[in-house]
Amino acid sequence: MPTDSSVPDSADGSDGDLSSSVGLDDGRAPTLDGNALLVTSGPGKTDTAFRTIGELSRETGLPQHILRYWETRFSQLRPLQRAGNRRYYRAEDAVLVRRIDTLLNREGYTVRGVQQLLAAEKTTSVAPDTSDPMIPALRAIRALLAQALVEDGSHT
Repeated sequence: MPTDSSVPDSADGSDGDLSSSVGLDDGRAPTLDGNALLVTSGPGKTDTAFRTIGELSRETGLPQHILRYWETRFSQLRPLQRAGNRRYYRAEDAVLVRRIDTLLNREGYTVRGVQQLLAAEKTTSVAPDTSDPMIPALRAIRALLAQALVEDGSHT
């Protein structure tokens, strides 16, 4: 492929994001899946795509150094770190960052208060999830089967 020598490599307009480092220049954003890179179509990323610290910083309006600081203060916030300590935030990490931001900067919690709140939620026992609409139907089937076994046992 011929190259244009009038444009230096450093003047490609990239801001150091992952798409420039893997050579994607068509607006597609790469995501991590295990050890492989996946490319999502379109200029934005899907909600489940991994985000670099720069991307998450732009989305939330929080400086990168604050995100790094929060990683030291909140044990629940653990992005994947790859070569060169490059951080990749999962969707649940991004949700947690937004929640911490809301608690600290909008609701007036202290860092210690948010730590205690998150720790209390972690230790709270979770009741079985009955929000699934299949649960009542499965319980009804189980009751019918149990009744059928009882009736079958009484007829022998």
